[in-house]
Formats: sequence, structure tokens, C-alpha cells
Amino acid sequence: MTQQQLAEAIGVSRQTINAIESGKYVPSILLSLKISEIFGKTVNEISMLEESDR
Repeated sequence: MTQQQLAEAIGVSRQTINAIESGKYVPSILLSLKISEIFGKTVNEISMLEESDR
């Protein structure tokens, strides 16, 4: 799936997906849930808590 396809599926821009992938943007819970639903994974499976965030 391309960034553009994912962006269109969840209603955001391709730039938002790029920023999430590069760690420059932390998605909201709603956005995380939409992404997890698209990929059939839990939010925990698609996200990682960084040590600096603990």
C-alpha cells in the first residue's frame, strides 16, 4: 500500500502519513485506530513507545 492509498483510506494527506512514518508526527488515537483497522492489527502492533516517552 502506498502512502497516498493509506492517506485516502483514512482521510489525511500523504504528507501526514510521511510525517508519521518518519517520527515527526504522533497520530491521534482516532488516526491510530483507523490505521490499525486498515492493516488488521492492534494499535500496539503498529505503534511503539519510545524509551524517552516512558
